[in-house]
Amino acid sequence: MSGPRRVIVGTSGSPGNLCALRYAEQLARAYDAVLIPVHTWTPPGGDLAERRSPCVQLRRLWAEDAWQRLWDAIDAAWGQLPADLPFRPMVERGVPGRVLTIIASDPGDLLVVGTGRRDKLTRVSSSRVSRYCLAHALCPVLAVPPATVSRPVGHASLWWLFLRRTLTPDRVFRGRGTASA
Repeated sequence: MSGPRRVIVGTSGSPGNLCALRYAEQLARAYDAVLIPVHTWTPPGGDLAERRSPCVQLRRLWAEDAWQRLWDAIDAAWGQLPADLPFRPMVERGVPGRVLTIIASDPGDLLVVGTGRRDKLTRVSSSRVSRYCLAHALCPVLAVPPATVSRPVGHASLWWLFLRRTLTPDRVFRGRGTASA
């Protein structure tokens, strides 16, 4: 069976991304390929702020934090490392879409990315990585949508937070009085 030699999956730890991790594992098993979960990081404030005042200790702490986030995402997806599967995790510094397309530059690679949340408020901003990868990758890209269970969990259920309601002492005490009665 011919197929990809490496399955590279972007790893952020989000609920939607866990579906992409699990699907990438199934593909790697099916094609007997190496599974490469990749987590990317940028310094707080961006690269420009870090270049202005570089600090080796902070850079090391940020890289260690990125490795911890990768292991947390792997733990959330599988509980432990997948057994009997070639596995090579990576942490790279840079913008996620660009880093993923550079790593997955061989035609024998398969890049798996999550599509992000599907609600209207975050659709434009959260799917930037998958859109970048679909537009710029030199290998096949598989965009995995989030699970149907995670769709209602998004921010759409918190629409009432955006209503302008002032909190007055009467409302606070009125609510407290009815609860004790």
